[in-house]
This record gives sequence, structure tokens and C-alpha cells, in this order.
Amino acid sequence: MKKKNRLIVRTVILTIVFIAVGYTFYTNFFANESGIVQTGDQAPNFILTDLDGNEVELEDYRGKGVFLNFWATYCEPCKDEMPAMDKKYKEYKEKGVEILAVNVSEPKLTAESFADRYNLSFPVLLDKSNDVTNHYGVGPIPVTFLIDKNGKVVQKTEASLSEEVIDSYMKQIQP
Repeated sequence: MKKKNRLIVRTVILTIVFIAVGYTFYTNFFANESGIVQTGDQAPNFILTDLDGNEVELEDYRGKGVFLNFWATYCEPCKDEMPAMDKKYKEYKEKGVEILAVNVSEPKLTAESFADRYNLSFPVLLDKSNDVTNHYGVGPIPVTFLIDKNGKVVQKTEASLSEEVIDSYMKQIQP
């Protein structure tokens, strides 16, 4: 009788362990990635510091289209798209479209040097701790979120952008 009870207890414990391990694998690899921002979501608000030390809050841009770009100085595609982004920013800023370029976890001096080299006129924000980058679910960069005047994400792009594509995106989010 003792052997039978011991076998039942072991079986129950083993079953519980397998269920726990299975659940862990499922939630980590197959479940919906609920913390990642996708098309159709309301863009999560954030506050980051720009290169001049000013706090910039996404919510302050409500009523405007926002071209939210995540980038880094070591990213070759980022180097290619930044001059085109700046050119289109100068064209669309007066039409109610803003660019917020979020530098991913680099020191201020590194981002500042890059912005000076490319003569960027749009706000460059520093996400030193990667909190915003992680919250938005950004993996490999560059990643761009197009946010409409109501704060809704209308498109997410995980690719380098040509000037023509940037122009079409700016038109898409122009209020």
C-alpha cells in the first residue's frame, strides 16, 4: 500500500512540474506579446530627455502626427535614413508632423556627435536605460512607429527608409 501511495504522490508532483514547465515555455515563446506596441494600439506615453537636457513627453504632441524613430549611431541603415528624415522634417514640420528620434542606450556625447555630424534639426531623445525601447518592443533597429494626431499607432516599420518612403509616411500621419 505504501508503494502505491508513493507512486501516486510522485506522479502528481511530476505532473505539476511538467505543467509548470510547459506553461513557462508557452508564455515565453508562444503567447501574444502583450507588452509590444503594434499597429492599432494607443502609443504609450513616455518622457525622455533631449540633447539639450529638456524633458520631452509624447503626450505633448497630441494633435500632430509623430514619426517615432528608434536608432543608434552604430546602425548603418540609420546613417542612411537620417539625412532624408531631416529633409522631410523641414518640409512637414509646419504641416503638423513631428519627428522624435529615440537613441537606443548610447551616451549623450555619442548621440550628440552624430546629430551634429548630420546636422539634424529634429529632436533627438536619449533612452539610456532602454525603458521606452523595451516597452515599445523594439528589437533590431531602425524601427519607426507612425502615430496619428489621436495618439494611435497607424504603422510600425522595421526597416531602413528611403526619402520617398519617409515622404509617404509623413503624408499618412499629417493631420
